[in-house]
Amino acid sequence: MKKHNFSAGPSILPQPVIHQSAQAILDFENMGLSIMEISHRDKKFVAVMEQARSLAIELLGLEGKGYQALFLQGGASMQFLSVAYNLLEKRAVYADTGTWSANAIKEARFLGDIDIISSSKDQNYNYIPKDIVVPQDADYFHFTSNNTIFGTQFKEVPSSEIPVVCDMSSDIFSREIDYSKIDLIYAGAQKNMGPAGTTLVVVKESILGKVSRAIPNILNYQSHIAKESMYHTPAVFAVYVSLLTMEWLKQLGGVAAIEKINKEKASLLYHEIDRNPLFKGFAATEDRSLMNATFNLTNEGQKDIFDTLWKEAGISGLNGHRSVGGYRASIYNAMPLESVKVLVDVMKEFERKA
Repeated sequence: MKKHNFSAGPSILPQPVIHQSAQAILDFENMGLSIMEISHRDKKFVAVMEQARSLAIELLGLEGKGYQALFLQGGASMQFLSVAYNLLEKRAVYADTGTWSANAIKEARFLGDIDIISSSKDQNYNYIPKDIVVPQDADYFHFTSNNTIFGTQFKEVPSSEIPVVCDMSSDIFSREIDYSKIDLIYAGAQKNMGPAGTTLVVVKESILGKVSRAIPNILNYQSHIAKESMYHTPAVFAVYVSLLTMEWLKQLGGVAAIEKINKEKASLLYHEIDRNPLFKGFAATEDRSLMNATFNLTNEGQKDIFDTLWKEAGISGLNGHRSVGGYRASIYNAMPLESVKVLVDVMKEFERKA
């Protein structure tokens, strides 16, 4: 039976990418060696890294604008600390819109004063705060573009006169925005770009080198830029699969093309959530994520019936995050419309049987 993978991460990958990477595990570039056993200094992998860094900049529309792309280790959680090490001199300001932004705030506070200038915690993070006023006297402003657990998403980049930092782990490359309004983007690969093991950092070089503290080399973006993302052994396989995924996206027509597909998938699913009396959405309608649709049953006593139906249909990974319960359909770039239609059909069947 075909599986429909709605997992929030590690998440679905494009089928062509899975087949290409599987072949590379057996024999990479006719070397007679697996991609997982070649040296990261081999010229063929150096070319992979160079292509991946270049393509990330291209897809985001940041070519010639002073940005560098890096593929690092430690996940987005490591960047919670790295951002502060590199940019925080005295005080930074953050928007608190979910679990991961709260974690970013917690880590940054090890290094300086952090003010929360906007929060949706009062409503269990089910909305995105509006009219955020970013002060001009802080070192930087940080926000999380898409909140996987709660299913909310910023629809535009808040206006700011100071450097803007964004955790885009779960919606990188998913929609067109003016990425030049963001000075530092970071994204763990495992939600919308590749397998777990690498993290993309895209940073405008002009914002670096301005703090007075000594930065450990492993956390210093300038160290990684100087070594072209080869300061230490990178996650070779994860970088390679991320490159394949970006090439797949470019062949589709890039971010503009995938945004149209993502909107179609999200519209289909949210329409059923709103139409079907057995379901209720969690996130505020105007702030709903294109990547993570969160919803609950109106009658929790019918949970066993619904769970049986979606599992029998070959659906996987639909349960909500353990901290909030309910359901979460993660419909990242690689999720085909066909799978969303299967879920919607199951929801309609549930309505008929309940």
